[in-house]
Amino acid sequence: MSREPDLTGINHWQRAIDLATRRHKGQLRDNGVTPYVSHPMRVAMTLVVIFGIEDERILAAGAMHDLIEDTTVDHDEIAEMFDDEIASWVSAVSKDMRLPHDAREEAYDQALRAAPWQAKLIKLADVYDNLVDSIGSEKLESASRKADRMLMIASVDEELRGPASTLDELRLSIQICT
Repeated sequence: MSREPDLTGINHWQRAIDLATRRHKGQLRDNGVTPYVSHPMRVAMTLVVIFGIEDERILAAGAMHDLIEDTTVDHDEIAEMFDDEIASWVSAVSKDMRLPHDAREEAYDQALRAAPWQAKLIKLADVYDNLVDSIGSEKLESASRKADRMLMIASVDEELRGPASTLDELRLSIQICT
């Protein structure tokens, strides 16, 4: 693998987008056509445009939210390139793919419940994008169930009231239209 470029002095979110773009290279979304990296970029855009987040550290973690789960990047690499807090947010929204499905989902929900609000915020944006992406597909029901689960997890955090409400409004609008 080629050496990582020196991006010191560049904003966190710009460095995160660079890393996510390079590491998700060649991966496609489930439709087999869309480059996978479009999803983490839309998650970052959801954080900014839909949820009104301006914190570049949260935006960086949003852009990198699937790196640990879907590439060879690990917590330590993100911590080295950014810091441990950003890496912990990304780790918190990463499933342990070594576990069987049911155990993995239960462990993931428990980890999210214990995660800081910033990680839950990133997950809300992830769920929002997946829900929008599933409109008109057979994945809509599954995406709606995941939205319900995340709304329950996020309901205890005051900082997430607005973004959770926005996700819930989207979920209800989709239910009405289908």
